[in-house]
Amino acid sequence: MRAFVESRGFNLAITAVIVINAVTLGLETSDRMVAAAGGLLNFLDRTALIIFTVEIALRLWVYRFRFFTGGWNLFDFTIVAISWVPAAGAFSVLRSLRILRVLRLLSVVPQMRTVVGALFNSLPGMGSIVAVLLLVFYISSVMATGLFGSAFPELFGTIGKSMYALFQVMTLESWSMGIARPVMEVYPYAWVFFVPFVIITSFAVLNLFIALIVNSMQVVHMQDHEEVVHAEELAHGERLQLMNAIDALRSDVQRLEKALENGSTVQGRSSTKPLQPAI
Repeated sequence: MRAFVESRGFNLAITAVIVINAVTLGLETSDRMVAAAGGLLNFLDRTALIIFTVEIALRLWVYRFRFFTGGWNLFDFTIVAISWVPAAGAFSVLRSLRILRVLRLLSVVPQMRTVVGALFNSLPGMGSIVAVLLLVFYISSVMATGLFGSAFPELFGTIGKSMYALFQVMTLESWSMGIARPVMEVYPYAWVFFVPFVIITSFAVLNLFIALIVNSMQVVHMQDHEEVVHAEELAHGERLQLMNAIDALRSDVQRLEKALENGSTVQGRSSTKPLQPAI
């Protein structure tokens, strides 16, 4: 049963069910599709949920308590358990959470697991970058509120408004025509503030996030490669041990055959020896 649960065909079948269920859940948002094939969509949705439940039950039966030691197993179990909560009355909002089943692709597809693992591995480093970014935001917000707050209270009237406006500047969404140029009409030298802020936040700090994630991806890829190499080395060592055992067994068989041949030869000679007269 464990070989069946861990087989490639079984995982591909579960992946196909997840994709089909994602399509049906998307079709259920269309009133025309619900009116035309609402019963079929509901049947496919319930069938997918039953298949997922059977899969979780099989994994529980195979792994026993070790099932709950894996993070991805807990993730799958939580997603399927949420799907069984009655989507009526006070729990009607949970009906929309059925789409979370699609997230099970993250645990089924190895490449997606690698990406998610890299993101989680980069979280400690991201915390330091976020702290630096918040410090830059706070200092810049205080400066912008003091410099431009009186003339542009809707953008920089408070620190909160300033942080939101500077967040728009950092994302480069209409930052020049929507914020910087109107401010520069009143304060011509405002570019001295905005240009360094864009360089520091958009081109420097945000690229640190990308570099950190890329580095984490490389680390995860190296770990996976080392695990594959280690598994291959173990398999090669087991094959060598098996070959040595076979060679030793073959040698024992050959010695046994020689011993039997020698024994039969001696017995044959003794049987053909002429009898001596008794004295």
